[in-house]
Amino acid sequence: MTEKRTETTPEMLEVKNVAALLGCSPRHVNRMSRTGRIPRPLKLGTLVRWRRSELLAWIDDGCPTLRDRKAVTR
Repeated sequence: MTEKRTETTPEMLEVKNVAALLGCSPRHVNRMSRTGRIPRPLKLGTLVRWRRSELLAWIDDGCPTLRDRKAVTR
């Protein structure tokens, strides 16, 4: 019997995966996160993770900064 293995894309991404998605370094991801230029990560204890769906929606919206996103929702 052959077991079929399916690869799934994780919903929660760590900094190195976000960097690969954006084509930049993990250090740059952390810098953008601190300055509000990318969606805020979730903190799970000591772990820091980003939702893939939020990042993809942010990219589709043209990568607005946190300030721009708040201005649109007001």
